[in-house]
Amino acid sequence: VNLVESGGGVAQPGGSLRLTCATSLSGFTFSNYAIDWYRQAPGKEREFVAAISWSKGMTNYASFAKGRFTISRDNTKNTMYLQMDSLRPEDTAVYYCNYGPSIQTVPRRVFGSWGQGTQVIVSS
Repeated sequence: VNLVESGGGVAQPGGSLRLTCATSLSGFTFSNYAIDWYRQAPGKEREFVAAISWSKGMTNYASFAKGRFTISRDNTKNTMYLQMDSLRPEDTAVYYCNYGPSIQTVPRRVFGSWGQGTQVIVSS
């Protein structure tokens, strides 16, 4: 199942962006999975950002995302979101979404292929 990310762009420090993740595969249900956001900054490894269980909406955040980022989903649209507020230059990265096991599973892993991601640049 491929997920498609969108919504990236350029924001100033302290600004906000909302990323969107949607599946191009009609009829697929995420009810048995969690949806994760990851990011990869230049020269760094991909890292976990946040996850949400599709059925109950339980969430999990990386420490750097707590209090600034909010993950959510719209079950009716098979779409999930990452609202990013109080952005910092170190949030600059390509952001990816994917689906993985139940949210209680740690460390996280993903089941799908990685898409193109969406670029986020935080700069004044």
